Amino acid sequence: MPMYSYQCSACGHEFEEIQSFDAPETMKCPSCGKKKARRVLQACAGLAFKGNGFYQTDYKGRPGGTDK
Repeated sequence: MPMYSYQCSACGHEFEEIQSFDAPETMKCPSCGKKKARRVLQACAGLAFKGNGFYQTDYKGRPGGTDK
């Protein structure tokens, strides 16, 4: 399950919650108790594969193992 960051618009408290994808976007603030906390969008880190076999020119092998 993903972790979401929330910020309360009533008191400004920021917190994180692990929730399912279909969880509501607003929730009760643990600091003030009001249902004014909304999800905060965050930038995602890029994905980089490193090590042997992860090249930009790699491709899926041919059936039967006849790669050239």
